[in-house]
Amino acid sequence: MTDAGREAELTARLAVLEERLAELERREHDAQGRPGAGDLASMESLIMGFVPADTRGHLRAARKEQLLAARSVIDHLIARVDRKPPERRRRESIPLEES
Repeated sequence: MTDAGREAELTARLAVLEERLAELERREHDAQGRPGAGDLASMESLIMGFVPADTRGHLRAARKEQLLAARSVIDHLIARVDRKPPERRRRESIPLEES
């Protein structure tokens, strides 16, 4: 097979694969109501199927703690923004006596 023939074959195969991918994305979109929504949920459900129930509880609690930590940081930053800046004190010059 010549290089041109090989390139034409590869281009045709790529077009078929791209069409299959587009079809899968359309199915995903139709099933979930929005593009890519099921990717994370299906991955999580797959992983959780292998994880024991008590471990799932720990993972859920850890996720909650991470969110609470993020909330704490955000609350701290909001408090910093709301704080009134301190009044600037003027410098005072003190004359020195010459000896």
